[in-house]
Amino acid sequence: MAKPDNRNDNVEKLQQMKENTEHNIEAAEESVAHTDMTEAQKKSVREKNERRKESIQGFEAEMADEMQARQNGYQDEQ
Repeated sequence: MAKPDNRNDNVEKLQQMKENTEHNIEAAEESVAHTDMTEAQKKSVREKNERRKESIQGFEAEMADEMQARQNGYQDEQ
């Protein structure tokens, strides 16, 4: 049997995922700046960072939805 959906900490989990992704972007940019990479490798890292930035936008949108649901007093589904 599946566990009930507990949304009480979704905003916090999404915030942590966003912060981790931002950290990964910074680390990747540092890596590009301070290591010897081929242009193809640099391009790959930059493309991945663009996808990470898109993910951050998704996290922010989902956090806004969750905060709105929290303010509206959602009930845990059981």
